[in-house]
Amino acid sequence: MIQIVMGALICEGQILLVHRSPNRPVYPDVWGLGGGHMEPGETELAALARELDEELGVQIEPGSVIHLCRLQVGRGEESVHFSAWIVKEWQGTPTNAAPEEHDEIRWFRPEELPPLTHEPVRTAVIEAMRGALA
Repeated sequence: MIQIVMGALICEGQILLVHRSPNRPVYPDVWGLGGGHMEPGETELAALARELDEELGVQIEPGSVIHLCRLQVGRGEESVHFSAWIVKEWQGTPTNAAPEEHDEIRWFRPEELPPLTHEPVRTAVIEAMRGALA
């Protein structure tokens, strides 16, 4: 089983998305949340903090992180488990710190969100942004 964590940085009613480079072997040329694979022994929050630092150059404030949703793709040993989080506070200015993975990062309002890698995550983000979490 593969475990992936993703973070939705939200600021002033907008969400930061990353665009996966067209040459990526998995989910090429699509928008998604920053994040990546959990390493052995890592908690979801530790992996989220590491991944967002590596990809966006930000250090998340753990108390500002709220779990958004979980998603499973596939079955058995080949399944991938995604865990998405809302991040409302961080230090640093988000930049594309992983240009080999993403060719663009951009802020979007909920009504402007493009299709994401996983539609249930998009729906959960929009609902969270329109609700009490925004």
